[in-house]
This record gives sequence, structure tokens and C-alpha cells, in this order.
Amino acid sequence: MIEFDTNVEFLRMAFWNTFLISVPILAVALAIGLFIGIFQAATSINEMTLSFVPKVLLVMITFGFVANYMMVQLHDYFIYIFEQVRQVG
Repeated sequence: MIEFDTNVEFLRMAFWNTFLISVPILAVALAIGLFIGIFQAATSINEMTLSFVPKVLLVMITFGFVANYMMVQLHDYFIYIFEQVRQVG
């Protein structure tokens, strides 16, 4: 039987991996949104597609570049979890 502290540690690791996987994409979206927001404020352009289209394109490009990193992180986490489950059984 897995103890409560071990379950909490698994949950902590899951949250940490979720954070590490999502940070690159969220950081790019935040940076592009901030840059476009400043540009729109400086030029008084209030076009909604000006902020949406570049953000979507750059987030998709970033996803393409960091997909391997994301999969490696998930693979390592699941290998660890399955090893722990195997030790219990």
C-alpha cells in the first residue's frame, strides 16, 4: 500500500511537471501579448486581429519547437510513476 506522503509527492511532481511543460508556451504568449499591447497603445490601433493572429502563430511555432521537450518530460515522469507502481505490486 502506498502511503499518504508518497501520494502527495506524486501529486507534487505532477503539478511541477505540468508547470515545466506549460511555461515555454505561456511565456511566449505573454511576451507577444505584452509587445502587441504596447504597440497598439503607442499607435492607437484597436484591431482585435492584430493581437490574436500573431499570438496564435507564434504559440504554434513555439509548440513545434518545444514539443520534444514536453514529450521527454512526460515520458520521464510516467516511467518514474510506473516504476513506483511496479515496486508496490
